[in-house]
Amino acid sequence: MSQLIKGLPLTPIHLAVLLLALYFVMHHLSFLSMVILVAMLLLLYFQQGKMIVYKVLPILACFFLLFGLQRMKVAMDAASTLTEISYLDVKPDTIHINGDSLSFRARSSGYRYMVFYQLKSQREQVYFKSLSHLVRLEVEATVSVPESQRNFNGFDYQDYLGTQEIYRTVKISQIKKIAQQTSWNPLDWLSLLRRKLLVYIKEHFPNPMRHYMTGLLLGDLDKEFEQMSDLYSSLGIIHLFALSGMQVGFFVDRFRSFFLRFGIRKEIVDWLQLPFAFIYASLTGFSVSVNRSLLQRILSNMGMSKLDNIACTIILSFLIMPHFLLTVGGVLSFAYAFLLAVFDFEDLAAYKRVAVESLAISLAMFPLLIYYFYSFQPLSILLTFLFSFLFDLVLLPGLSLVFLLSPLMKLTQVNALFVWLEACIRWIVDLDLKPLIFGKPTVVLLLILLLILLSLYDLYRNWKWCWGLISLLALLVFIVKYPLENEVTVVDVGQGDSIFLRDIRGRTVLIDVGGRVNVATKEVWQQGTNQANAKRTLLPYLRSRGVSRIDYLILTHAHTDHMGDLLEVVREMAIGRIYISEGSASSQKLAEILQSVKVRPHLVKVGDTIPIGDGFLHVLYPYQKGDGGNDDSVVLYGEFLQTRFLFTGDLEDSELELMKQYPQLSVDVLKVGHHGSKGSSHPEFLAAISPRIALISVGKNNRYKHPHQETLTRFQERQIQVFRTDEQGAIRFRGWRKWKIETVR
Repeated sequence: MSQLIKGLPLTPIHLAVLLLALYFVMHHLSFLSMVILVAMLLLLYFQQGKMIVYKVLPILACFFLLFGLQRMKVAMDAASTLTEISYLDVKPDTIHINGDSLSFRARSSGYRYMVFYQLKSQREQVYFKSLSHLVRLEVEATVSVPESQRNFNGFDYQDYLGTQEIYRTVKISQIKKIAQQTSWNPLDWLSLLRRKLLVYIKEHFPNPMRHYMTGLLLGDLDKEFEQMSDLYSSLGIIHLFALSGMQVGFFVDRFRSFFLRFGIRKEIVDWLQLPFAFIYASLTGFSVSVNRSLLQRILSNMGMSKLDNIACTIILSFLIMPHFLLTVGGVLSFAYAFLLAVFDFEDLAAYKRVAVESLAISLAMFPLLIYYFYSFQPLSILLTFLFSFLFDLVLLPGLSLVFLLSPLMKLTQVNALFVWLEACIRWIVDLDLKPLIFGKPTVVLLLILLLILLSLYDLYRNWKWCWGLISLLALLVFIVKYPLENEVTVVDVGQGDSIFLRDIRGRTVLIDVGGRVNVATKEVWQQGTNQANAKRTLLPYLRSRGVSRIDYLILTHAHTDHMGDLLEVVREMAIGRIYISEGSASSQKLAEILQSVKVRPHLVKVGDTIPIGDGFLHVLYPYQKGDGGNDDSVVLYGEFLQTRFLFTGDLEDSELELMKQYPQLSVDVLKVGHHGSKGSSHPEFLAAISPRIALISVGKNNRYKHPHQETLTRFQERQIQVFRTDEQGAIRFRGWRKWKIETVR
């Protein structure tokens, strides 16, 4: 290996950086990625001469061809994946059950699918929970394209599945037959072995102990652990469950020491480690972080260390994990490994070195953390330092021992430790030390932030340079959190409403919070863990814009699809003032939520104003107490940047009353009432206010068939431009002096 490295025209780390630039040109072609690659080649030309460039170009050409073939394969697989299927071969270790919801990955005719099924009976639920053999399902099912991004900076499920080489989702309507299968594929054997281990742990160990065992030993955390997972995430230490160097080091070291103690030569153990690494990777689901750690261990055994090691790991990963940098986990795993290879604080005393290294890595990861998660938990630096010792030195070896001894004795008393651990986590969370919300930087700002932090490492002894770079860093972070622009955004919350307004001064208004309407009452066995809709839609968007406080929250009326997620929003965001109508105050459900969050609302009346932008939002309706229903919606009117907006909640027949009260009302942008229902947007009302643009917040394929075709026809007849969240995703007006309209699609 050392001879191969010496034969390279560049050092491995410089070659790896060039290949990274080429990788992003091929997978995320943009002007910026092209500029970076060309700039690197020019820098190489001027620093080391044209001969080096000539020697590097053939290597780049080979990888260009490789990346091109990878892209071509993705395109061909995505285009040729079957749209009709009659059977599915289940990948058993991907089975997840949440109440009456079953999901798993499967193959059919050589293609991979993500599959969903609503269990019909408790018997079916029990069967799939304990399923530990290969099966083929004969099914009636519909095949569809996975959902893509629906909100700005939102999660793109289609892209995520694409990194797993899955290009279609399957919804099973009926399972006609289940047949046990046999396979000669070693990957299927390993998948089945992993499934057997998961089922064994879930059947033989109590909660919460079994969640930590499956998480730390097999890299699997099921839905039942979701609440605790959210708590670990809020403290910034969920990465303790991400299998990587800690677990790999523990198991590989024990594997090697076992054979070395029997006098087997190191060279033979090095070769034996290869199949062990493959088996271990399969038992942990072939996660990028585990694969990366195993590669680094193998290269380390060959005498390769630090920068050469991580560089060669990156280069090899291009060959065996073509999508490794297209996932958040992959980027963070490799970034963390790179920082460990780069940082060198050997001149410090031992206790200082550990503290300084932990702080340096946490700060260096800061730009990536706010880019992907929009926030940073300062407490995570201390908690990571403390809990790493617990997870490394106690939980991982302890759980391994308990698992190995379980056929002989059931050490379930150990569960008390995990009950105590979770009590500690809840106590820390109850201190209400919320993470700092910074927002999502652009790619250009992200690169600048990373360069500044790396420069700080090189110049940390020069205080003048340090203070200058820290000041620049603070300025850029301030710009990310407080963008100098106005915005009005209709967030895509599905079948519901939520509209966010912010002005150039940083004042914020939120009109409604969305919420999921549950129609049917489920039996106990059908009930699972349901995440609030706002946690997937509204809250991530607000955090991505750097918002940690809502100055004014207006709930237009007391229906669940407008105020159902209030509890989640109040938990995550500081709220200045909540406005509701007098009729909504009579809603028992809304009153219970407000009481639980200890917020006393302000009852709006006609004539109230809310400052925003270069003017105010004016309350136009209701002018008398109603029932908190659709026609009791709070109606708001305001003019920002010479554009007049009217927000009507779920108003229907009361549009005509509003028109009589304000006969001179003129509107440029209308937020359409009641999601575009047949009873909204009356012809007389549209004729009176003459809007140019109509915004419809509505769920895709909703059961109410909103928006109604008659309503859309009225807009078409009046040449009103229509924007719909079900078709275009979130809709945003943004600008400084003049609006620019954007949609996600």
